[in-house]
Amino acid sequence: MGVAQPNTRNPRSSGGYFCLDVALGPTAPTDTPAPSTRICAGRPPRAKPPLCQAGAVRIDRLDDLGAAPGVLRAIGDTTGRLGLPPPAALTGDWFGARAVIAPSLSVQPVDGADAFAVRQEDLPPEVSQAVGGGWIGYLSYPDAGADGRANRIPEAAGGWTDCVLRNDSDGQWWYESLSGAPMPDWLAAALAATPVPARECRIDWDVADREAHRGGVMACLDAIRAGEVYQACVCTQFAGTVAGHPLDFFVEAVARTAPARAAYLAGPWGAVASLSPELFLRRRDSVVTSSPIKGTLPLDAWPSALRASAKEVAENIMIVDLVRNDLGRVAVVGTVTVPELLVVRRAPGVWHLVSTVAARVPAGLATSALLDAAFPPASVTGTPKHRARQLISRWEQKRRGIYCGTVGLASPIAGCELNVAIRTVEFDAVGGAVLGVGGGITADSDADAEWQECLYKAAPIVGSPRIPAAAPVGW
Repeated sequence: MGVAQPNTRNPRSSGGYFCLDVALGPTAPTDTPAPSTRICAGRPPRAKPPLCQAGAVRIDRLDDLGAAPGVLRAIGDTTGRLGLPPPAALTGDWFGARAVIAPSLSVQPVDGADAFAVRQEDLPPEVSQAVGGGWIGYLSYPDAGADGRANRIPEAAGGWTDCVLRNDSDGQWWYESLSGAPMPDWLAAALAATPVPARECRIDWDVADREAHRGGVMACLDAIRAGEVYQACVCTQFAGTVAGHPLDFFVEAVARTAPARAAYLAGPWGAVASLSPELFLRRRDSVVTSSPIKGTLPLDAWPSALRASAKEVAENIMIVDLVRNDLGRVAVVGTVTVPELLVVRRAPGVWHLVSTVAARVPAGLATSALLDAAFPPASVTGTPKHRARQLISRWEQKRRGIYCGTVGLASPIAGCELNVAIRTVEFDAVGGAVLGVGGGITADSDADAEWQECLYKAAPIVGSPRIPAAAPVGW
């Protein structure tokens, strides 16, 4: 896994840079105005460019590093050996790229209101694809379960990265730095090192509680018949014991299943490994999009059966209306549209129905205001949203945690992209893991079919879970 050496000025890149003055966010999460700085790309100047208060963004073209899972493993091995914070990663389809990797990210707990609070600035077209860096983190689903217990990991956590490795849609790797700093020597060495053998992270999963899930589904059907809700998402959890490192779990799972919205970050508190297929929010300039998933069949079914199912179609359309309402709370009047409706897409183990809602928001709208309007995501709550959330907290025994929350990146130069944290494993600091799965319940739902849907969604992650001796065999 080598790095190109085209010139002596920067032996880690295959190109230098030029500078353009632009406005850029500061190196900490904030929604306040930022000073101007420089974007650097292209051919190298005779001397290192001067840095403004917020730095000068550097973009270096790299040699072929291979696929993102291998790059991430190489960086993780090096940070572990050097005692540096571990890498964080977004893989699949983020910011128009196949992968965005923060080489070393110190992830600390934050107040949920401060998550992703980074102001986006305008970019010249020459560098419109750059990500540069920003705040990478997560925000948990906010509501408690019926047992009233607290979160297993911090409710929200993240960290600021000054630089990223970006694998663009053509497979080209780039090193980008918001401050203009060159690639650190330790990172160049990690990328040039001989690939290390894959390591296994084993998770012994216990089966989820089928009867508790059935009880939640039946209670939801009662609430639908009573007119309290029209649809709600009812979930269950698999718990497991971990032998190995969460990063190895993520690397293997991403290489095997290629989810569209995968994300990983870790800290002393544990780790989050999201294998999500779903886009919660994408904000670029004043345009916001959301692509809710509702409607699921296993991969051995005909995908056309999704569009033919009145139950699956109704499930999706109701959530599209909820997303339209959420975005409409902050959008410019008359700008909420539905550019895609009921598109069948493949995800690990299943077919999904996916729709897309778009809106234009005021340029000065803070990220916190957008999240206040739309979080938690519509597809994991129900309609009407407030009442569905209240009832879900009664029907589900355990707090969801990061499951059904969001993971993503807010960049001052690339905007903000967040997933819906489904198919997401939450690792604590003492060897425990939790995976949540669920589905939307409508008047036409069947409790047994809903349980099977949970198993379809969990199967690429848990395989065949261990059934404790006291558990019923016919799960």
